Amino acid sequence: MKNTIGSSITLTLFGESHADSIGAVIDGMPAGIPIDMQAVQMMMDRRRAQGTLSTARHEEDLPHFLCGVRNGYTEGTPIAIVIDNKDVHRSDYDELKGIARPGHADYAAQMKYEGWQDASGGGHFSGRLTAPLTAAGAIFMQMLRTKGIRVATHIQSIHGINDDCFEMDIIESQMDALNQSSFAAISSASAECMKQEIENARMHQDSVGGVLETIAVGLMPGIGEPAFDSLESELAHAMFSIPAVKGIEFGSGFHLADMKGSEANDPFRMNDGKIASKTNNSGGINGGISNGMPIVFRTAIKPTPSIGLPQKTVSFETNSNTDISIHGRHDPCIAVRAAAVQDSMTAFVLCDLLMQRFGTIFFQRKKS
Repeated sequence: MKNTIGSSITLTLFGESHADSIGAVIDGMPAGIPIDMQAVQMMMDRRRAQGTLSTARHEEDLPHFLCGVRNGYTEGTPIAIVIDNKDVHRSDYDELKGIARPGHADYAAQMKYEGWQDASGGGHFSGRLTAPLTAAGAIFMQMLRTKGIRVATHIQSIHGINDDCFEMDIIESQMDALNQSSFAAISSASAECMKQEIENARMHQDSVGGVLETIAVGLMPGIGEPAFDSLESELAHAMFSIPAVKGIEFGSGFHLADMKGSEANDPFRMNDGKIASKTNNSGGINGGISNGMPIVFRTAIKPTPSIGLPQKTVSFETNSNTDISIHGRHDPCIAVRAAAVQDSMTAFVLCDLLMQRFGTIFFQRKKS
């Protein structure tokens, strides 16, 4: 079982939903990077469960840095982050032992690990593991900011209810607002409609999915590799590490299939002495390499598979059919809390690729 991603910087994930702790290890970090712990906690708070729109499992999510950070700066050695699991209800899953919950990894995990896996709360497959990803992501977000590169994600839609679009003339203020919000919608009116749709699903013991749209601005052209390590490939790899992501598209994505070349191509022009494209159907990427325009992509987030409505399934212990209704503590919409995780994994990929291109010295600071 491989739980490490990255090349110049690596990120390793460990723990299970109901283990004593979960965490991450970051290796390859440059020394001398300032780390604002308050900003880390703000990122964690964006992902935390709040109110009836998310699970009733309310963890403190206070990341503890065991090593690698001292006096507010990275040391250049591996950073180990641990987050304790305190609000654990293992008994909630006793009656589901040996049952393949529809939409979950129970049966696939049984086939791979032959019963040795911790199945409580989804075990290592649980969305709970996105907490350490977010803690690590807060570090990568801060690293990018030192180079004028910013990342933000909004909930583009939930169950057919659409948010406003990113607007380049006010993108800075939009990104600021999103990175400080626990419900990452650009339009307050859309946010209220989305919240009501989520609440309706919860009241009917059901769930809804959504689409998350991410933008990264300030990334210089020339980042990424052609073919196998393209910028799209690396971002897609990271996005599919987020539970519930089932699809990704860049720029105009699948809509490009309905365009002519004259519509799809992004014309290049000089703009204040710099080369830029008038449109951004390519999502800021040509040939797998950044072209200097904003990186834009969207992910499809499936509805939470744990629902209270009756579902048909099987017991893989008795090889018999059965019906289940899943009770316990579950998000009626995963997309809300996944926005911060998507920011985190985007920031990780960009930091990793920047260090592949320019080396550790790109981020590292000399000690005065």
